[in-house]
Amino acid sequence: MIKDIMNSNETVLTNSKELEVLKEYFPSCFRSDASFDIERFKGYLNGKVVVKGEGYELKFLGKNYSRLLASVDSATVIIPDKEHNDKPENKDSQNIYISGDNLDGLKHLIKSYAHMVKCIYIDPPYNTGSDGFIYNDSFNFTAEELSVKLSIDEEQAMRILDLTQRGSASHSAWLMFMYPRLLLARDLLTEDGVIFISIDDNEQANLKLICDDIFGEENFIGMFIINASPSAIDYGHMAKMHEYALFYSKNSLKCMTSQLPDDEKSFKYTDVKGGFNIYPLYNGNIAFNPSTRPNLYYPFYVNPNQKLDDIFYEISLEKKSGWIEVYPVSTKKEGIPHVWRWGKEKAFQNLNGEIVGYCNEDGEYRIVQKSRLTKKTIRSLLMDKSMSSRRGTSEIDDLMGAKVFSFPKPTELISTFLTVGTYEEDECIIADFFSGSGTTAHSAMKLNARGDRKIKYLLVQLPEICAPSSVALSEGYKTIDEIGRERIVRAAGKIKEEYPDTTADLGFKHFTLSEPTQMTLDKLENFIPEDQGMFLTNDILADFGTETVLTTWLVGDGYGFNASVQKIDFAGYTGYFIDKHLYLIDAGITKDAIAAIADRYETVGEFNPENIVIFGYSFVWTMTEELKINLARLEGTEKNLRINFDVRY
Repeated sequence: MIKDIMNSNETVLTNSKELEVLKEYFPSCFRSDASFDIERFKGYLNGKVVVKGEGYELKFLGKNYSRLLASVDSATVIIPDKEHNDKPENKDSQNIYISGDNLDGLKHLIKSYAHMVKCIYIDPPYNTGSDGFIYNDSFNFTAEELSVKLSIDEEQAMRILDLTQRGSASHSAWLMFMYPRLLLARDLLTEDGVIFISIDDNEQANLKLICDDIFGEENFIGMFIINASPSAIDYGHMAKMHEYALFYSKNSLKCMTSQLPDDEKSFKYTDVKGGFNIYPLYNGNIAFNPSTRPNLYYPFYVNPNQKLDDIFYEISLEKKSGWIEVYPVSTKKEGIPHVWRWGKEKAFQNLNGEIVGYCNEDGEYRIVQKSRLTKKTIRSLLMDKSMSSRRGTSEIDDLMGAKVFSFPKPTELISTFLTVGTYEEDECIIADFFSGSGTTAHSAMKLNARGDRKIKYLLVQLPEICAPSSVALSEGYKTIDEIGRERIVRAAGKIKEEYPDTTADLGFKHFTLSEPTQMTLDKLENFIPEDQGMFLTNDILADFGTETVLTTWLVGDGYGFNASVQKIDFAGYTGYFIDKHLYLIDAGITKDAIAAIADRYETVGEFNPENIVIFGYSFVWTMTEELKINLARLEGTEKNLRINFDVRY
């Protein structure tokens, strides 16, 4: 576990993550000595792809160090808050709140939620000089180690280490802080996912550059201007009223967003169903064309002699004498044809109903769709007072009964982003790893209770200590995450009052990330399995706890924080079974227990874990070997299982 991770981290390089991706998709490009054959790789590229040796690149002090931090595994364990999680309102909740450093939190989340998060919202430190941002990290690299890992000289390594250890608030320090977190955030997102990031003038330009670097310039959707301070704050030469939020997609070609309600929507046309406007049926995104979507490129036929409602024309999918053939229009510049947004089957079902023919001012016939939606695309200017910081402050003050948090974002702003970034009908996961006062959770619960969304949230917040003179401390809150969790509980109570019939998930499960103490690390370092003889003490397991070891492993093996584990009694010894894994954690396993495990494999049809994971500090070598021998016979049975034994330290 921790010792394995520490040993593995010693070999991690800045490009370890990228090399794993290349090995997965281009294994033939690696030579026998594990080096990468770039010339062979170029051969796989499409002939239209130009490989350049020069180009624009973002550089800052510590960039490669930041990439290294994203690749190094977390040496923390996950401690479940059993008392909180067992409460009736929380025991079945799918929402997760993690107290801990968000870099560690992201590394744990990646193992179970990679490519599963539809929308991320974060409100990181603005680095204003007065917001308390100081860069520090707990990685204890020497200059010599860092120079090898980053392929730099020791003088450069010392400059980076000085930046990480003296507590800096420079632009480079802020970039070094944000870069690994955004790298990991990208890997959490689904292919059609999006991320919203709040920021102000101090780092807006730098944030745009690193987001272009990480997400790709082509995935930049836009930047919002938010009326954060309607009364304006005087900075001398200018009274500022606004902040920003950057909006990126994971993949612009697959990005899916939703529209917002529009109470002021007016309609130009009316039929028996009510008001409507018209929009072209073709897809305006040129990435969708006859080459990429051939099934969406087909003709309609318009009857120029038969009008519907005196404005629109009758259409058909069948060619008829005297009818005019209509294909999607082509781009003006490149002449590339568009395709329809609907396939033939859907088009047939809606002929002369929701899709009709239309003749424009130039006498050209088009196929249009009737739109009855009272919705609109989100605007880049968010000027309503409900979006202001003052509104966010009054919300939390009213809820908490005191000014326990400064400058929280308003729920209306976050609800707006979540509405745009998530699906209208399907369940989805959102994340906020700078969760602060818990506005994101509050907003998600409100949307769910109203029936607008089906959102599960993943929140991470550093247990930052409240200032000695703060109102928060005087109110009994020792750390920021305590404020956030209490806000969620109170918001859930208020939402339940407003929507008494709601069945929305208003609870959450809480977990804390913890680093082993130096005493525990010393025990791990000095533990030698071969020297343990016939008996083991349970000191190391006692330092962690069975629940902590199990939770950390479940998340690491991809089962997530809500895994449902079956406890099985093997002749007095407890094993933990889920899907493809059987976890053996406690000391004291006996020969009878080993026989019972083998017997269950042979007699219970649905018991087929392919992996047996053993907490190495609880097992003597002889028992591990006996277990392997007993289960080896399964290879020749009806199940024909070959068990993978994973002894973790």
